[in-house]
Formats: sequence, structure tokens, C-alpha cells
Amino acid sequence: MQPTSELDRPDLLAKTFRSMGTVVSLTVPAATGDRSPAAEAALAEAAGVVERRFLELDARFSLYRTGSEASRLARGELSLRGASQEFRDRYAEAAEWRLLTEGAFTPERPDGVPDLSGLVKGFAIQEAGAALHSLGLRDWCLNAGGDVLVAGSPIAGSSASWQAGIVDPQDRRTLIAAFPLGGGSGFGALATSGSAERGDHIWTRGSGASEFRQVTVVAADIVTADVLATAVVAGGVQMLNRATSGWDVEVLAIRTDGGMLATPGFRA
Repeated sequence: MQPTSELDRPDLLAKTFRSMGTVVSLTVPAATGDRSPAAEAALAEAAGVVERRFLELDARFSLYRTGSEASRLARGELSLRGASQEFRDRYAEAAEWRLLTEGAFTPERPDGVPDLSGLVKGFAIQEAGAALHSLGLRDWCLNAGGDVLVAGSPIAGSSASWQAGIVDPQDRRTLIAAFPLGGGSGFGALATSGSAERGDHIWTRGSGASEFRQVTVVAADIVTADVLATAVVAGGVQMLNRATSGWDVEVLAIRTDGGMLATPGFRA
């Protein structure tokens, strides 16, 4: 994430940690260049609240953790009926998304094992955002492996937007597009899904490979952006058309041959 504005380049403070197999960063504007120990301590406290929530959710939902509820369900040691209320709530939310996307998004692996990885990171970012609001923070950017949620502006008190860069799946050192979030943009969340970072890990309809190598969705909330990005990768052009007609989103989809499909917000 980089901030953009017609004003001078803002001074920012950032804190990072690792969770859910990726790097999570919290960035806030430094008030009038304040980089004092007190400002750093306030940021560290906020980042600590975010990190604890990420770790709690990862411990419950990760299929890579042998002791998690998700892994116990996969091994048949626990039934969905016997799972925690939080797990059942997220499963119900994912099942609702399956209906809304006509099966392009699914809460199970092909073998029937519950797999909520397509929802949980977005939910964790959403929960972290709520925690930051409860702490009284008005201006911040939360980035979890390229899935971004922002509030306010990188220049506190202004209408400047944060700028989200979308990486080229063919060359991870290059940005192919940017999109303004927060400030006066009307959108606060961006999520990217596809095979460029983690290989083919999304279940596609039928037995064929996905039509898209990478899909980026911009929305008002991070769960919608995250779920729809996954659904479009899984469902191809048909789901892309459904997403752009059924939700207030902007989409940049990169085909496996390098061609691009983009809504007006990305073409502006």
C-alpha cells in the first residue's frame, strides 16, 4: 500500500507480524511527523490487538494446524454440530455465499471436508478493523498478504486516499494497476485471489483449470471483496459477470494467457 494525495507525501508508521501464512501490516499516519516512543507504543498496542485476533482465528480455522477445529473436523474427530458457535457461524456465512454465487464459492473441499480458508482471512481483517475502530483509530491501513482494508486517510483529517497497488502475476516486482481506497473514494477494501502467490489452491467448477490467473475485487467491505475474488477465479467469466452485475464492485481479472478484463473503475 502506498498513499496518494495532491498534498505532500504523508509520514507513516507501520507494524508487521506473521499470521495465516502471510505478512500482516498495520499502517497509520504519524501525527505531524510524531515518531516519538509514545506514538510507536500506541501503534504497537493496536497491532497487538489485531495480531491476537488473527492468531485466535488461525488456531480455530487453519487446516495446517493439527489441533485446530478445522483439522479435527477433517479427521472425523469432531462433527460440525459439535463445533464451536464461531465455527458454525462462519460455516453458515460461507454456505450463504455458496448460494449467492451459485456454487462458485464453496465452504467445502471436493471430498466434503469443511474448508473456510476462502472466508476466514477476510473475516479476520474485518474483525481487526472493528477492533481498531473500538480503540478510537480513525485513519489506518490493514494489509494481510495483499488483501487490504482501510479507514480514513493517510493524511489525518484530509480526503486523500490510500493507494492499493496490484502486482503483476507474471512479475511480482511490477505493479500493473493501482486503486484508491478510503478518503473520498467510496471503497474501503480490496482483495486479490489466484495462483500467482500460492499455486493452484482454489477449487474450480468441473475438472478444468481456472480461466483467470489472478482476480482483484474492490468493494465496500473486505469479506465481499475476498469471497468474490475467490469465486471469480473458481467460476470464470460467468461468475465475473454475475459479480459485476450483482454487487457494487470493481474488478480486474487477468486471464491465464495474460489478457485482462477490467471494470470502469480500473480503466479510469
